[in-house]
Amino acid sequence: MNKLIIQGGKILKGTIKASGSKNSSLPILFSSILADGPLILNNTPHLSDISTTLRLLMDMGAEFILESDGALFVDSSKLTNLVADYDLVKTMRASILTLGPMLAKYGEAKVSLPGGCAIGSRPINLHLQALKELGATIEVKNGYIFAKAKKLVGKNIYFDQVSVTATENIIMAATLAEGTTILYNSAKEPEIYDLSTCLNKMGAKISGIGTSTLTIEGVKHLNGVQYSVCPDRIEVGTYLVAAAITKGSITVNGAKAESMKSILEKLTEAGAEITITNNSIKLDMKGKKPKAVNIDTGTYPNFPTDMQAQFTALNSIADGSCSITENIFENRFMHVPELVRMGADLTLEGNTIVCKGVKSLTGAHLIASDLRASASLVLAGLVAEGETTIDRVYHLDRGYETIEEKLKLLGAQIERVQD
Repeated sequence: MNKLIIQGGKILKGTIKASGSKNSSLPILFSSILADGPLILNNTPHLSDISTTLRLLMDMGAEFILESDGALFVDSSKLTNLVADYDLVKTMRASILTLGPMLAKYGEAKVSLPGGCAIGSRPINLHLQALKELGATIEVKNGYIFAKAKKLVGKNIYFDQVSVTATENIIMAATLAEGTTILYNSAKEPEIYDLSTCLNKMGAKISGIGTSTLTIEGVKHLNGVQYSVCPDRIEVGTYLVAAAITKGSITVNGAKAESMKSILEKLTEAGAEITITNNSIKLDMKGKKPKAVNIDTGTYPNFPTDMQAQFTALNSIADGSCSITENIFENRFMHVPELVRMGADLTLEGNTIVCKGVKSLTGAHLIASDLRASASLVLAGLVAEGETTIDRVYHLDRGYETIEEKLKLLGAQIERVQD
């Protein structure tokens, strides 16, 4: 099993390039099930979740080729196995996104109940209820979802709560449904914008993109297309925090500032000087320690839950005190005990962390618990005195493309070793 060893205290400086978005790539890859031809994706990141998705699609009868220019060729137009098996689904919650496309195109699907990071309850009832409203019959037994529909029929659907994956699943299902589907209280994340834009390029008729009300006029078929995935705003945000926590100055090329306004606002509040161009974001701390900032997570365009752990690490060594409130997942504080072991002054009160910034953290042997918690431990290790070792870094590989190599480019002293 791999682990990361970090020698803290290095000020990060330099330039790196943003990777493509994991949270866009996964639903777009699953949307290839809907197409009657191959999908060619540019800017897909090299991540374990992408590899898992491709293995899952291959297991269902799809074919893929990684072209020499980095483009990913995926042909899922003629699936022969309409089962998303537990052995692959258990490692990645996004596998639930096979359900809507298979049901829409083939009229049936058998999908294992999903796994993924243990960060709290993420019920699939929103997916299932909406598919039932579109005309599907659904049964859950023996750990699998069995779904059938002679033909999905468009309907007005109101989500009881905002859910990114439920919105994505039902958008995809509705593209081939008969008639018009209107989704109310939909999620508005940039990754949904990316998926919808790709689907429209494939021949779908989706309007209201970027709003909470989406209208999907069903079409008879979708075509394969070439599409470039948007940059990963969470990856970009993580590296910007890495620079801020170490009093550094970095530029991230290929980043889109408009998708991460809430993150940039908090970094500015922390004392960072942010410079934005059409294709890059520069952060400069001018050698100063960050100031503590209050965090209150919410659905887009509010502050993303996927950046909460990283800002917890930042706040742990910032000047001043603050509160960090998690409103999306009830179990997303697994990084807190590990940060406390490094000397952070963090107190949990319900769904809020009360944080008092300390002068410094000290290196320790840490265990990563989930994807974003892992990132926060890396950030803490970068600024800590002495050596930090992080076990179970396979969590990081689900969402960060060669994280240690990018950090090395910025001057970090970090190595991946195998036990």
